[in-house]
Amino acid sequence: MKLKEIELYELKGGAITSNLLNSVARLITTVLELGRTVGSSIRRIYNKNYC
Repeated sequence: MKLKEIELYELKGGAITSNLLNSVARLITTVLELGRTVGSSIRRIYNKNYC
């Protein structure tokens, strides 16, 4: 079945894709890791425990 050009413009895809979910999960992981790193740095500076 071939669609006409006008019908192709009317097609709508899904709003949530696996690619979007993967990107959101990766963003959350990155933010958590950044928070851990900053927290550890602040704690090491506060305790004057430099390596």
